Amino acid sequence: MTFHYPAQMIGAVIALIAAVIFQIYIPQFLGTAVDNAYALLQTGGPQEAARRALLTTGLLLFGASVLRGVFTMLHNYLGEAVGQHIGYELRMAIYDKIQRLDFRYHDHAHSGDLITRGMLDVEGVRLFVNTGIKRLIFLSVLIGFGTVRLLMANWLLGLLALSFVPIVGWRAINARLSLRESWQQLQERLSFLTRVMEENLQGIRVVRAFSAQTHEMEKFNQATAEAQAITSERIGIRVRNGTLMTFAFYVSMGLVLIVGGGMTIRGEITVGRLTEFLAFMTVLQMPVRQLGLLVNSFARATTSGDRLFSVLDEEPDIRETAHAAALSVTDAVLEFDSVSFEYQMGDSAIPVLSDVSFRAKRGQTVGIIGPPGAGKSTIAHLIPRFYDATAGSIQIDGQDIREVTLKSLRNAVSVIQQDIFLFTAGLENNIAYGDPWADRDKIITATNAAQLHNYIGSLPRGYSTLVGERGVSLSGGQRQRLVIARALLMQPSIMVFDDSTAAIDAATEQRILSSIEEHSSDMVSIIISHRLSSLLHADEILFVDGGRIVERGDHDSLLAAGGRYAALYELQANG
Repeated sequence: MTFHYPAQMIGAVIALIAAVIFQIYIPQFLGTAVDNAYALLQTGGPQEAARRALLTTGLLLFGASVLRGVFTMLHNYLGEAVGQHIGYELRMAIYDKIQRLDFRYHDHAHSGDLITRGMLDVEGVRLFVNTGIKRLIFLSVLIGFGTVRLLMANWLLGLLALSFVPIVGWRAINARLSLRESWQQLQERLSFLTRVMEENLQGIRVVRAFSAQTHEMEKFNQATAEAQAITSERIGIRVRNGTLMTFAFYVSMGLVLIVGGGMTIRGEITVGRLTEFLAFMTVLQMPVRQLGLLVNSFARATTSGDRLFSVLDEEPDIRETAHAAALSVTDAVLEFDSVSFEYQMGDSAIPVLSDVSFRAKRGQTVGIIGPPGAGKSTIAHLIPRFYDATAGSIQIDGQDIREVTLKSLRNAVSVIQQDIFLFTAGLENNIAYGDPWADRDKIITATNAAQLHNYIGSLPRGYSTLVGERGVSLSGGQRQRLVIARALLMQPSIMVFDDSTAAIDAATEQRILSSIEEHSSDMVSIIISHRLSSLLHADEILFVDGGRIVERGDHDSLLAAGGRYAALYELQANG
């Protein structure tokens, strides 16, 4: 992604190289200044030429230091800018991918793990520009130019000054392999920590209700301790390798001082030349200490990149075909033709539906009932293509739903699911989530149909009342009525109620169903319910068990048949 910002990255590299060049000249100017000062001392008195030479060298040293600082500031700014842009792109890319991945992926992926990847792993890759790429270029240019400069000045002292580099390189490679593995383990532990905290916060009322705070603290403490152990191991690797690198550096400096001191005494080199070598090694000292950070950066970036791209490379199972067209709804005829479905659990498949067929058109209501796990909700999820049927076809007005665009299909089909989710926003914003530009009259019509308008009107702030996280400020029945209003606002051609009135009292449910029945002439209604009273008005009722339709017909014909529907009706009527 650095290639998306070539100007900034090239500018950062140029500024970095310029900073390194001025950094290399500082020891040379310092050595020259020492020789000039030494010459002044040897004369026993002031010499104008020597003074001017010392002043000139001092000005050059000052100028080189200033320019080094300016270019360092510039490459740090540009590098950070590129890193921030990369972080922005990665965050948007992974968020976009999460929006497009289908239900099958989210059935197995934990939201806490995805949050960690979208935050910590993005940060690990983003920091790599400054802590990895730039630092590597800096060290390469510094050691490369420095090697040429030192060897040209004195090959023996140059070799001694750089003798620590092979040892540092060896330990850096060794540390990188160890740190990469530990980073992988640490990121997984941090993902688990995020999952534990997220589940605790979402279920805080359950935790308090069962006085399980101690258990939750022990669970979190154990997860934190495991992460801490991995962190301590990583610190140990860095400290051991950093210590060895620094020791090798100081041994090299000692050798330069011993050998160079002897050469100075013999008059083979000047004091200034020796100062230049020692000053250059001092310049190298900080980058050498940062080699551990460089290795750590590479280890973190590769690990974080693997985790990020494992999500970014995922392809959703539910995709539009290349020639997908917008769904055209005229008669709103929904048809299931020998539909079967299997859930994939690893390498095994679990059959859920088998050879399900039914047909409904605009103005008709189909009721679906059956025991838990019979496949009723799966039927609801197949209509808007949350999942794809493994056999058979689903058509709307003769158009296979796999051949139309997802947006047009889901605009035509509204599913009110059992799992209710509300956003931390105003009531009006939650209701108008599917159509943010809907006017107030349209919103009121939907809430009236859902038997919610009077309640909202009694609130001090009305439709502007803020809904708490996940709708905790509303009762279960109120939340269900709100999502019904959200779906009705879209005026869909097909409305699917997936046991969506379970938390509503029978009287309110009947008022909602009566209100919806007034609008049913414009849509197909699919009602999945455990209450037979919700299905009495249905044109056709499907009794589903074991993924198959075992009975079908209207209420009267099913009672007359005396089968499982009749037995269930008798049980509920007498209960």
